[in-house]
Amino acid sequence: MTETLIVGLEVHVQLLTNTKIFCGCINRFNPDAPNTQTCPVCLGHPGSLPVMNEEAFRLSLITAIALNCEIAPFTKWDRKQYFYPDLPKGYQISQFDLPFSHDGWLEATSEDGTRRKIRINRAHLEEDAGKNIHDESGRGNDSQVDLNRTGTPLLEIVSEPDFRSAAEAKSYLEELHLLLTFLGVSDCNMQEGSLRCDANVNLHYGEGDDKIATPIVEVKNLNSFRAVEAAIEYEATRQKKIYEETRRKLGDPGVMKETRGWDANRNATFGQRGKEEASDYRYFPDPDLVPVTVTAERVAEIKAALPEPPSTRRQRFESEFGLSAYDADVIMNQGKDVADYYETVVTIAKDGKQAANWVTQDVLREMKERTESISEFPVHAAVLGAIIQRVVDKKITNKSGREVFSVLLEEADEDHEASDGRIDEIISERGLEVVSDTGALEEAVKSAIAESPKAVEDFKAGKQQAVGAIIGKVMRLAKGADAKSVRELIIKTLQEM
Repeated sequence: MTETLIVGLEVHVQLLTNTKIFCGCINRFNPDAPNTQTCPVCLGHPGSLPVMNEEAFRLSLITAIALNCEIAPFTKWDRKQYFYPDLPKGYQISQFDLPFSHDGWLEATSEDGTRRKIRINRAHLEEDAGKNIHDESGRGNDSQVDLNRTGTPLLEIVSEPDFRSAAEAKSYLEELHLLLTFLGVSDCNMQEGSLRCDANVNLHYGEGDDKIATPIVEVKNLNSFRAVEAAIEYEATRQKKIYEETRRKLGDPGVMKETRGWDANRNATFGQRGKEEASDYRYFPDPDLVPVTVTAERVAEIKAALPEPPSTRRQRFESEFGLSAYDADVIMNQGKDVADYYETVVTIAKDGKQAANWVTQDVLREMKERTESISEFPVHAAVLGAIIQRVVDKKITNKSGREVFSVLLEEADEDHEASDGRIDEIISERGLEVVSDTGALEEAVKSAIAESPKAVEDFKAGKQQAVGAIIGKVMRLAKGADAKSVRELIIKTLQEM
């Protein structure tokens, strides 16, 4: 019988606003000072009234349009009733039957490398709850509540159950993370909870009218790409084992949907509670908030101002600059600032592959060691482009280019600005310009051969690698020489001896 994994994702994104969604409290991650960013509105005091944060709605519109969603001309707010200690009002302001956006899509990469559109059911705006903090020391059972996060603006992006593997779900989440940071709507810091994910997982057996399904399990609050992938894989294996042992399926008496948590230490899910249905929340329109209307003109204005999305830019890097899919991925996955840096470099250098090699190897390595963002990197994109341009034009070798790069970094550490004009000065000071005088190069080769009788003897005995010792001496004698040309000239000279 055919077995198919069925997965849908619900992603919660904290928006980058200065204040919370319905009050004036600061919107900031601050776990070290709990319950200091609250007011009567987010604490649910009687008589306090919410006022919608226009910036939160604007950022949500930008995201929904970038996700190819249809924007509703009329949307309202609803109260979702449930009782948890971290929800002081006893309800969450959310959206139910009239979300502001619906029917979008985002591409993900399947396990075979193909790109596939994942349908997005809806993206709606809501407020976050607080945070329960449990004593995990084993010394007690105390729990505390931090309400700093209460009222943080959340955008919930709900996919259709279109994923057929854990790897595909992870790819979608990575692409969504990249898009959101490109748009600047969220910092997407998963360690701080700015991006959280719930995965709905079950298995289908058979096809058509004979199809049966295992109970749907929602795995809550996954806060890393790896956790999403691992939790889905674990849950698929667990459900398969249970079904094969019991044949219990969705629709059987007493078989309910379930909510489970994820234990990263044990690499396993654990039971929490039965899964609620929408009717259990007793949604009704919030009487304290007016509906919002969105005009076609506003949608068109936002659409026209959107930056080039990561997926389109990745494809353009491949077609316009001749990059492999791997190189384009490496650059794009570093974020918008690195992609902008690369594009400036390649515009000056006129060689997409060379520029990619320098950015993904030299620049990213130095950034990692210096713990700097690309905006603070001392060798600006225009300067690096000028170095590579001289390599491409064969004025200096790649090795010499890297020497120039290193000198500029050293000088930057001494508070000297790396500039385009300084490049030629370093080349001149260090004698790095490519040796174009063939006579001088031939003399250097003859001199190095004369100083290397053992290497000559080994080469004539068939040991090709012996040439390396001679190349090193030539490069020291003619510092700007091209290593490939030197090697060819040495071999030619030795063969003629």
